[in-house]
Amino acid sequence: MDKDIRKSVIAGTWYPGNPRILRTDIENFLHDTPDRKIDGEITGLIVPHAGYVYSGQVAAHAYKIIKGELFDALIVIGPSHRTFFHGISLYNRGGYETPLGVVPVDITLANDIMAQSEMISHMPAAHVEEHSLEIQLPFLQVSLGDFQFVPVIMGEQDYQTCKTLAESIFRAVGDRKVLIVGSSDLSHFHTYEQAVKLDSVALEHIVKMDARGLIKDLENNVCEACGGGPAVVTMMVSEKLGAKSVKILKYANSGDVTGDRRSVVGYASVVFYQ
Repeated sequence: MDKDIRKSVIAGTWYPGNPRILRTDIENFLHDTPDRKIDGEITGLIVPHAGYVYSGQVAAHAYKIIKGELFDALIVIGPSHRTFFHGISLYNRGGYETPLGVVPVDITLANDIMAQSEMISHMPAAHVEEHSLEIQLPFLQVSLGDFQFVPVIMGEQDYQTCKTLAESIFRAVGDRKVLIVGSSDLSHFHTYEQAVKLDSVALEHIVKMDARGLIKDLENNVCEACGGGPAVVTMMVSEKLGAKSVKILKYANSGDVTGDRRSVVGYASVVFYQ
């Protein structure tokens, strides 16, 4: 039903609102990304969530390697930028709309995940203006075609919340072939050199699949990631699914795009695979 369709709030600003231009831009990002083969089954991606003009080319490195792949289940996890709430909000109805069409929610899987923990519930307000999930969908639509997904927004990103969500997802997906997408940018508004230094700390934890270390350093401001929780959950679920390998596909920051190195935002595309 139309009332259950979450409408786009960033089409025309964060990415083009015209479907033809949007698809062309994404196809150009993918075309300008080198071909790369991953020797193993992909379980998770960490992808940035800034406007496409800033992070689209970095995101394309993750989305190119899954182009044409088939997954039984797809879960996109983002942080909450605009609404504070405890726990985790999961959208379990209708779908999310972009200029490329409506992506239906996998309602059965969504309800199965929600049933695993009282920490997970449906809070519509958390989804209304949040960009971190929606920004991933046009890329996924171009790379995968038709698919269903489970939209998840984390109100809190501490270790216990991450652990609870990861365990809930793992129990609910069973033996499905699943892709977890963790939506996260890295450091914010430092000089180019400071950003590279901070981001290298976060990426070192990610490459080591060191969830505790990443959360600890995020909490102590040793590094930064506005989607640190989604990144950690992606790491945890991937590990539970048997992933033992991690590859940083691309790292850059906004200074590489704009040329302004005085105050930048860091971006990375990362893949986890068996």
